[in-house]
Amino acid sequence: MADFLKFEGVTKRFGPLKAVDDVTFGVEKGEFFSLLGPSGCGKTTLLRMLAGFEQPDAGRILLDGKDITRLPPDRRQVNTVFQNYALFPHLSLRDNIAFGLRLRRLPKAEIAERVDEMLDLVQLRDQAEKKPTQISGGQKQRVAIARALVLKPEVLLLDEPLAALDLKLRQHMQIELDNIHDRVGITFLYVTHDQGEAMSLADHIAVMNHGRVEQLDPPAKIYEAPRTSFVAAFIGDTNFFEGTVSRLVDSDYCEVTVEDLGTIRCWNDKHIKVGAKVYLSVRPEKMHLTHERPADLHEGKVNVFPVTVYQKVYQGAYTRFWVRHGENADDCWELSVLQTHSRYLLDTRPITWDDEVWLSWHADDGYMLENYDERDETLLNHPTEGPEAADDAAGEPAPAEAKEDGDGRAE
Repeated sequence: MADFLKFEGVTKRFGPLKAVDDVTFGVEKGEFFSLLGPSGCGKTTLLRMLAGFEQPDAGRILLDGKDITRLPPDRRQVNTVFQNYALFPHLSLRDNIAFGLRLRRLPKAEIAERVDEMLDLVQLRDQAEKKPTQISGGQKQRVAIARALVLKPEVLLLDEPLAALDLKLRQHMQIELDNIHDRVGITFLYVTHDQGEAMSLADHIAVMNHGRVEQLDPPAKIYEAPRTSFVAAFIGDTNFFEGTVSRLVDSDYCEVTVEDLGTIRCWNDKHIKVGAKVYLSVRPEKMHLTHERPADLHEGKVNVFPVTVYQKVYQGAYTRFWVRHGENADDCWELSVLQTHSRYLLDTRPITWDDEVWLSWHADDGYMLENYDERDETLLNHPTEGPEAADDAAGEPAPAEAKEDGDGRAE
């Protein structure tokens, strides 16, 4: 399917800062597409250029084959839903939704019909005469979406639309947004720094960093097959391994020698040759901890190492462990492991601080990265040592949750 929306070589500078750096990608008609990245990565600047609020310094933007790069905002078939809703406090919900239609001087009967249609879509017909101050945050967000959709745009832009809501309401609104998208069928471009939102809503995700798109893929591929260390560390959590391919086991698997750890067997999907340096990413939930050494049931394809638990945090559905392999602090490996809970109070001895246990993971669960940057290690969550730090580790926000700073234009 041909791309409905295209960014071709788009660049935007703010003084010496290159907020968007030669970005090229396409979005299909009717899909839910997410721009995901930390504060300052360029995602909001990209959205503002599409809306017509900023002009690119280079490149062009095409919508349905038409170059809209220099068109003013009111001549683009694009509407925006902002994080702060931007509702008129003195108008009713009905009048807020109707505002744009009245500016276009449409017939009153058509305005009433289209507003009623939107009120039904967002399930607020019974609240139509209330003012914005009389409804909840989630309802305000639905009114803002209805006000944008009533103008029948070809693309709906959503700029961190759920950021001001609490966790439960965000989760509920994710379902609402997905349902609304399915019902209206237009293209949604969704900007967020929240990995969970992007993963649960989007058909495709473009992960941005320092003004560039690091990876563009469906959510499952973004998570399971990250191309770069930034994507691997920013989306969820991971463990990095640096090593050298020491042996090709067969056409599918190889052995990688890792300093101070030993030999890791992994899937050689990149067909790397002996002697080449590689970087692996292994997600914490792919790893397992057991008191007894696991039996080799996979023909040598399971990596097994003795480790010591130095931190654990119970988080309801799962427990997160941090373990060490090696005796000396200067040359030991510290790894993160996530164990989900399928049953409560199993008749087995729980794993806790200072336990010496076995760490294992299947060779298929180690993914080779195409690009590695040591600075991305700072995105990983490594706690201080000891049970007294458990509360701090449980409550520490992920790096991706950093608040906006400045005027946000380089978002």
